[in-house]
Amino acid sequence: MSSREIIPEHYQAFRAFLEQSCGIVLGENKQYLVSSRLGQLMEREGLKDLGELVYRVQQPGGQRLRGMVIEAMTTNETQWFRDTYPFTILQETLLPEYQRRGVQQMRIWSAACSSGQEPYSLSIALEEYRARGARLEAEIVGTDISPAMITQAREARYSASTVNRGLSPERRDRYFVREGADWVVRPEIRRRTQFTVHNLLDSYSNLGRFDLIFCRNVLIYFSAESRESILTRMIQQMRPGGYLIVGASESLARHARDLEMVRSHGGVIYRLRGK
Repeated sequence: MSSREIIPEHYQAFRAFLEQSCGIVLGENKQYLVSSRLGQLMEREGLKDLGELVYRVQQPGGQRLRGMVIEAMTTNETQWFRDTYPFTILQETLLPEYQRRGVQQMRIWSAACSSGQEPYSLSIALEEYRARGARLEAEIVGTDISPAMITQAREARYSASTVNRGLSPERRDRYFVREGADWVVRPEIRRRTQFTVHNLLDSYSNLGRFDLIFCRNVLIYFSAESRESILTRMIQQMRPGGYLIVGASESLARHARDLEMVRSHGGVIYRLRGK
């Protein structure tokens, strides 16, 4: 299937399906993306065109295919200590603040965590902070819509090319163990993490409440309506004085009544107001 072969009506139906299923909003002219990500899947499943795919995923028994389509269309681009400044803020501002508050056990949510690099980066940052003599601990919950990504995150095993994306050789050697051609996260970093499959459009009630939520570089893929719903519900899951960290290009101006902007170490984070 090439992008030229996609009938406009089929493309519009697929856009509607994708937004309804997982909140991702495709642009008007992203046929090439659909073709590149779904071409092999459609050939393997014997689907003649995008219209048949949309029909099949909506039929009883279409859950397996639906999951594979969402899996293929979900962006899983990530790296260790991505953008750097959020982890500097964590170590130099947030962890000291929670320590001053007398908090001994934090809960941190890494939303849309892909294959686990962000949760493990958070755990490494906390391990380094604890090396200064702090007693603060954390439960780090990583969620993603992709079962394959969550499985990889739980395995904590990464190729050499993956582990070198954003990770210094010093951190790699200290917090990973070499096993053949792969690198595996050490138990002391893994022990404070847990991973679960979760769609950001679904209920958050089973996740519990958090002191800190990382939801970075994912809101841009949602419609304005879905984005507002996600943020509203995330705010409801925050503990008093909690913080929300989003991507550098993602503004939370509409939630100024609930969240206070805080500038720190070259970045912006948001603190829950007076709750």
